[in-house]
Amino acid sequence: MIKQIRLFLAACGSAAIFLGFASVVLSQELPKGGTVKAVPNTKGPLRIAFLSFQNNPFFFPVRDGALAAAKYLKEQNTTVDYTVLGDNLTAEAVVGGIETAIAKKYNGIVVVPIFDGTARIIDEAVDAGIPVGNIIAEGATPSKRLFFIGQDAKAAGEQIGKFIEQKTGGTGKVGVITGYFGATQHNDRMNGAIDYLKKACPKIEIIGPFENQDKAEVAYSLTQDMLTRHPDLKIVYVTAGGPFGAAKAVEDQKLVGKVGVVGFDHTPENLEHLKTGAMIGLLDQAPFQQAFDGTVLLYNSVVTGQAPEQKIIRVEGTILTPEEYKGS
Repeated sequence: MIKQIRLFLAACGSAAIFLGFASVVLSQELPKGGTVKAVPNTKGPLRIAFLSFQNNPFFFPVRDGALAAAKYLKEQNTTVDYTVLGDNLTAEAVVGGIETAIAKKYNGIVVVPIFDGTARIIDEAVDAGIPVGNIIAEGATPSKRLFFIGQDAKAAGEQIGKFIEQKTGGTGKVGVITGYFGATQHNDRMNGAIDYLKKACPKIEIIGPFENQDKAEVAYSLTQDMLTRHPDLKIVYVTAGGPFGAAKAVEDQKLVGKVGVVGFDHTPENLEHLKTGAMIGLLDQAPFQQAFDGTVLLYNSVVTGQAPEQKIIRVEGTILTPEEYKGS
């Protein structure tokens, strides 16, 4: 159903994680959802800072992946400190978190940077001898980070655009709610869909976009307002956190079957509304796997002194529909 995360090591079962690196990996069992195995620790005690946010249910599996990596790497004399940067996504929070990690002299940092304005502090960490791995989303400005694991946000947006085209027949009104206008990933997801629809479906009218700051309650209010102002609305596309709020608004207006919500992530909150049919499509991005694999990849690099062969490791997924979910 959902495509496995396509990492460069998949074909070789993680036996050769680094370019030119043929050291034996451990036989320790991986948690479900993890794919990268650790190499033996030859460096002594190590400390990795894992910096993330917690402003919506998407980040729960990110947390779980980080904690699973902490448990897995504990046997390698490595501590992974999971730190929440807050519930309000900002570049300033990322900068502050990395500054603290530099001051505490961690051996490596895994971070969800999301915004432009974070490249400078990532470079400072690397220049201080602390490698950084980015996961989930990063800004558009290049940095010295070791690798990035995540979706091609524009391609994911276009994938959603094609799904919307299929569901609407290429006509009608589509409301768009994004998380943060300043987040590169959110903008790319939004524009990937909008640009595709404008080109392929000129008869589709885009309502918005609006910003909900990843909050379900804001998505709920915005969707209610759109449904009132545009009773012929067909679909609401939520690019980031809180799509279940939009789905709840559709349910409360008794418009299931007439209006559908499309969004991201197979969280329990979203799946509940996939059951009702208010949510008509959810694209996953394997957050647990990104967090776990990203942490172990960084650990392996610290131990071996070698960077991963690929600087960008893409995650792909299929859109889960109510029909597929009920049949799973």
